[in-house]
Amino acid sequence: MTKSIFLTLSGRTNAGKSTLLNALIGEKIASVSSKPQTTRTRITGILTQDETQYVFIDTPGLHKGRTRLSTHMMKTAETSAADADAVLYVIDCTKGLHEQDEQMLKTITDRKIRCIIVVNKVDLLEDKSKMMPLLLKLENAYHPHAIIPVSASQKDGLDEIMQVAAELAQPSVHFFPDDSFTDQPERVLAAEMIREKLLRLLNDEVPHGIAVTIEKMSERDDKDLLDIDAVIICERETHKGIIIGKNGAILKKIASSARRDLERFFEIQVNLKCFVKVKEDWRNKEGLIRSFGLTEEP
Repeated sequence: MTKSIFLTLSGRTNAGKSTLLNALIGEKIASVSSKPQTTRTRITGILTQDETQYVFIDTPGLHKGRTRLSTHMMKTAETSAADADAVLYVIDCTKGLHEQDEQMLKTITDRKIRCIIVVNKVDLLEDKSKMMPLLLKLENAYHPHAIIPVSASQKDGLDEIMQVAAELAQPSVHFFPDDSFTDQPERVLAAEMIREKLLRLLNDEVPHGIAVTIEKMSERDDKDLLDIDAVIICERETHKGIIIGKNGAILKKIASSARRDLERFFEIQVNLKCFVKVKEDWRNKEGLIRSFGLTEEP
């Protein structure tokens, strides 16, 4: 008899949800950086072990929205939690509970959604006993199904998450092929790999106003070579200059770093070309948000 379970990863921005997703499924499908709001849309990770299929749904981090894009991101985060069999609510133990954590956890509790609270980044605590007040507060206030301290970056505590998830899985068909690890199209995965390099290499003022689209992605007939043309969208001419850098140095560095990840992921030599275009204030323009695939609404 086969089983399945859908688990939504929820929590504040920079709590480590995407790192946790990648660690759980053993593949890098979600962008990871120290910048807030790295995840913008729903990202599905799939892991099939024996008869059970686990479907993990990474969502944008909870934050105060200031643009139309942020509004879409918050809506995605909230609806994804309601649609799941259970929520993996991720908290950064070094920062403790934020007001948005408390609001979301109360909503989950009131709606009687099964909740596994994942207390992440425990490797950053020299004195683990300092975590006890947080664990007690979580238990007394929200009565979750389980509270599991982990270090997603060190892959510590993941077995405990999988054990609890296995206990909650219900008899069901598998909704994805057993060898799948995501439902994301290859173009989306490629765009996210490039955007991650932008997030890591650029200063704080630029990344939030960046999107990446793939205009061409095709394998040559005469050789094992994948051609990818990517367009980096930014909001200002000054940002375009920052992305390109003096004599194109920054853009070359971004493309070179992204190409290595793309070749490792697709297991083929990649010819990557990156272009930069300006779309002023695109994060507040509904048509552009939709054209970049950053809303789930039709």
